[in-house]
Amino acid sequence: MAKEFSRSRRIGQQLQQELAMVLQRDMKDPRIGMVTVNDVDVSRDLSHAKIYVTFFEEDPKVIEDKLAALNAAAPFARTLVAGRMKLRVMPELRFIYDASLVEGMRMSNLVSQVIRNDEARKGHADEEGEATEGGES
Repeated sequence: MAKEFSRSRRIGQQLQQELAMVLQRDMKDPRIGMVTVNDVDVSRDLSHAKIYVTFFEEDPKVIEDKLAALNAAAPFARTLVAGRMKLRVMPELRFIYDASLVEGMRMSNLVSQVIRNDEARKGHADEEGEATEGGES
């Protein structure tokens, strides 16, 4: 059982690399634009693959349109990738929007902002403390 998992995982990793290249070089659909392949989850029987993608786009309507364009182009992408990978069965591709990367960046920015605000407040409090304490520790 562990061997099957590692095989599907290995195929998923290879599929992720090949898809990233195909989407970058061979997809000419302007609706898709810049797309990042975050992860690929291949079913155990290798018949299906969920491709998790990010567009660095915040408008839900634009994201929906890009995802629809990607899924419409999935058979074409599958054919291109199949030519690069030596598999008996090439999984059907289904693209899924992965908000975790964008959400992670947003959270990171919020944390950085809180730290900056906290340091600014602390620096201001230290200056006031030095003025009132008269240099005592």
